Amino acid sequence: MRMPPRPGSSAGTSMAAVTAAESVPATQREEPVRDDAAVETAEEAKEPAEADITELCRDMFSKMATYLTGELTATSEDYKLLENMNKLTSLKYLEMKDIAVNISRNLKDLNQKYAELQPYLDQINVIEEQVAALEQAAYKLDAYSKKLEAKYKKLEKR
Repeated sequence: MRMPPRPGSSAGTSMAAVTAAESVPATQREEPVRDDAAVETAEEAKEPAEADITELCRDMFSKMATYLTGELTATSEDYKLLENMNKLTSLKYLEMKDIAVNISRNLKDLNQKYAELQPYLDQINVIEEQVAALEQAAYKLDAYSKKLEAKYKKLEKR
C-alpha cells in the first residue's frame, strides 16, 4: 500500500520531478549536465511493512502509557504527601489551640487570685508604710534619748 507523499517533503518533490519528466517525450527531454561528485542520489522513501507499523504503534502506545502512568503516579504521590502534610499541620494547630486555651484559662485563674489577694497586698503596703514611720519615730526617740542622757550626765558632773 503506497501512501501519497506529504506536501513539502523531499519524496514529494522528487516524485513530482519524475512524473513531469515522464510526461515529456524522450526527444524533448534534456539531460542536465551532471557532476557526479556534487549530485547525491535520492532513494525513494519506503514505508515499513504493515506488521512493523502495527508493532511500532503498539510499542509507542505501551511506552506512552507507561510514561503517563508514571507521571500520574508521581502527581498522585505529591497530592498524598500534601494531604499528609495538611493533616499534620492541622494536628499541630489543634495542639497549639489547646495550649493557648490552657494558657488563657491559667491566666484568668491567676488574675482572679491576684484580685482576691489585692486587699491583703494593700494591707501589707499600709503596714509597710506604718513600719517605716515607726522606724523613723524610733530613730528620733533614740536620738532624743541620747541628747537627754548627755544633758543628764553634764548636769550630774556639776
